[in-house]
Amino acid sequence: MNMMSEAAVEAAVGATAATQPPIKMQGRLVNVSYGDNQALFDVDLDVRLHQVTALIGPSGCGKSTFLRCLNRMNDTIDGCRVKGSITLDGADIYDPSIDVVELRANVGMVFQKPNPFPKTIYENVAYGPRIHGLATGKAEMDEIVETSLRKAGLFEEVKDRLQSAGTGLSGGQQQRLCIARAIAVSPEVILMDEPCSALDPIATAKVEELIDELRVNYTIVIVTHSMQQAARVSQRTAMFHLGRLVEEGATDKMFTNPDDQRTQDYITGRYG
Repeated sequence: MNMMSEAAVEAAVGATAATQPPIKMQGRLVNVSYGDNQALFDVDLDVRLHQVTALIGPSGCGKSTFLRCLNRMNDTIDGCRVKGSITLDGADIYDPSIDVVELRANVGMVFQKPNPFPKTIYENVAYGPRIHGLATGKAEMDEIVETSLRKAGLFEEVKDRLQSAGTGLSGGQQQRLCIARAIAVSPEVILMDEPCSALDPIATAKVEELIDELRVNYTIVIVTHSMQQAARVSQRTAMFHLGRLVEEGATDKMFTNPDDQRTQDYITGRYG
């Protein structure tokens, strides 16, 4: 039998690590409790630069809770306690000196249900840049709005009605408007919490195509219930179960040869 030597194994592991993109965000021993109910237990997870990391697992397993830790959205929930370490480019995002508003501009979020502001399409996109002082005048703001809508694959569909209400768009267009709104403040990371669950298959396909384009410039973490979606859009997949990270790895391996039986059972539909 051809057994690899210990040195060869270490060299192979080192080579794999060397070819991995650098770590953008990192969670270590992340524990989250809501009052007396513990939702996450000792989660260690790396999010790598310009990759899509999919968080999968049955309902209530902790994947959305972990996602919300990455831009401190859990801060808004009474009685929620987060312990452990979460870093962005090596800096602790829970450090008391961190400006949470700036953090959430840098780590944007797109929610399950499209939630455009009750404003015009233009103002939906311009809102963030205006608050953060990213434009010095109307021409610069116009450029930010157009660029953001183009990156979200929406500009050609709405360019003649930028002063119409964002809430008047279709569901799929509203979700792409929310993505444009997140992009407009120049984030480095985009979090997506089941961004297609309220959309029809055609709109879902457009958003998935957009996610693949966006990862060239952004690091993306997506929570999804759809195994097919995780397989299509992500490079890394993390499997959660009962508040624990079961395993994490390259998406193609996770879906063809997972290490943990619970992952195999979930992917093959034995529980959900």
